[in-house]
Amino acid sequence: MPIYEYRCPKGHEFEVLHRMDDPPPKACEVCGAKPVERVFRPVPIFFKGSGFYSTDYGRGKRKAEPSGADGAKSDGDGSKSADKPAEKSTKTADT
Repeated sequence: MPIYEYRCPKGHEFEVLHRMDDPPPKACEVCGAKPVERVFRPVPIFFKGSGFYSTDYGRGKRKAEPSGADGAKSDGDGSKSADKPAEKSTKTADT
């Protein structure tokens, strides 16, 4: 059975151990003020072990991308486009 926290209008907080389908308490256990409201607190999360950081992923073998021998990707229509912009040729037409 879970423990629930409740708060009365006067600011008293108290815990009640009851089933999920049991009705909440009608009045404060300390002063008897009505109505009481359930207090929600964030749940702590602890990441232990490996696999929780972005640097832990990708250690295994990566799937090979379907590419040509020169590393260019195929566009699907038979032509190939490189990942990098085309480099300018530094050769001059001296001949």
